[in-house]
Amino acid sequence: MTNADAVIEVAIALVWKDAQLLIQRRPLEGHLPGVWEFPGGKLEPGEKVDVCVAREVWEEVGVVCSPRARRSPIDHVYPDRRVRLYPVDCDWVRGIPEARSAREVLWIAPGALWQYDFPAANAALVRSLVKEAASLPM
Repeated sequence: MTNADAVIEVAIALVWKDAQLLIQRRPLEGHLPGVWEFPGGKLEPGEKVDVCVAREVWEEVGVVCSPRARRSPIDHVYPDRRVRLYPVDCDWVRGIPEARSAREVLWIAPGALWQYDFPAANAALVRSLVKEAASLPM
């Protein structure tokens, strides 16, 4: 099996606070430089998704969150790697987001997600979140 054949498992957090989502912008170096993403990261061997997502949110943006619901996993193939994303809806508990491993962090309304450049692996999730926001009563 080559590196391109191995699946990288990643937990991603949809951190909700006051009907807004937390997003971060990737550094200018590395994989997918400068795009926006939801906080998260690779699962460690044997680590549960909910534990990983809470750990990664703390490490990346300094926010404590409480995982509450998993969404369907997302499989995506990039030219150089395969990923399986595990999106988890989380409630913000405490902390002011800071860009610890990202260029910047923002709280945004989910209906505005389409205005930001997200990785291709997140396209269906972003569309779903925008659609969900559009269906909510005002």
